[in-house]
Amino acid sequence: MAQPGDRRGVAFAAVVVVIAAVGIYLTMWPDSPEQAAPEPEATLVTGPAVATSTPLATASAAPFDVYSYLPMSKEQLAAAADVAERFTAAYGTWRHDEDPAAYAERLKAYTTAELGDTLARTMTSAGTVEQKRADEIVSTATATLKEIRQVDKTSIVFVVTANRQVTARSGNQQVAEEFAVTVSQSGADWRIYDILPSTDGQKGDELG
Repeated sequence: MAQPGDRRGVAFAAVVVVIAAVGIYLTMWPDSPEQAAPEPEATLVTGPAVATSTPLATASAAPFDVYSYLPMSKEQLAAAADVAERFTAAYGTWRHDEDPAAYAERLKAYTTAELGDTLARTMTSAGTVEQKRADEIVSTATATLKEIRQVDKTSIVFVVTANRQVTARSGNQQVAEEFAVTVSQSGADWRIYDILPSTDGQKGDELG
């Protein structure tokens, strides 16, 4: 079984891939209005003079530090991404013959108290439980960070892809889902504040 440190390393690598494109894009911006103006074309002069042109501006050799533009350290970002991935995998992993309360408790290990209570009511409702048991559904999920949707001082909205292997009396299937997962800072820890389908247009919530 992967250790927490290994999972955070994988999560950090995913975060770097996501934000590296931002750094590349920003380094292409001109440093000044003069650089932003189009370069004049070469001018041909008769006589002994030769064709001249203004030299192109050279890019800075200094490495671009994308983390200096974020309101948190790379370690914090990696830790939050790790929690988002692990929670999403746990969210999609359950079976019809387990105690629904046990499933809800697993999710509470990652969530805020309010979200944990909301999920517990949903997962232990009679309709949800009966549907799973009637079709003998077993779901096993893995989760992968896809993108960072929003970063604030105390919260991050990740888009996470969940791939579920589902077995059931009605037939087996592979299910791919995308969720907008809001992770909020609670002291030194990160907790799941909300989870919604990514298509719902979640832009992050005001936390207070």
